Amino acid sequence: MPEPSSGEEFDKGSVLGVPVQVSVRLGRRRLRISQLLRLGPGEIVDLERAVGEPVDVFVNDRMVARGELVVVDGRLGLTIVELLPQATRGREPLGPGPGE
Repeated sequence: MPEPSSGEEFDKGSVLGVPVQVSVRLGRRRLRISQLLRLGPGEIVDLERAVGEPVDVFVNDRMVARGELVVVDGRLGLTIVELLPQATRGREPLGPGPGE
């Protein structure tokens, strides 16, 4: 965060209530439209990532961290393992994932 200038004091509390969009890139899968149309409730689409593998964490479409998928009490969760340095945080392309 930029330092306050000319004696102004920055109130961090003023931004704590600002909503942001957080997303985690779990993986990708290429499907034909016919395969997509056959999917129904409860269907499983395998992705190339599994529990314990690294995932990318985005805030407002900017990659800010890396994490690992975990299962806690039968629920899928995320553990942050690396926060990216502020200078390297940026927009990551949403192009083809690994193996595409």
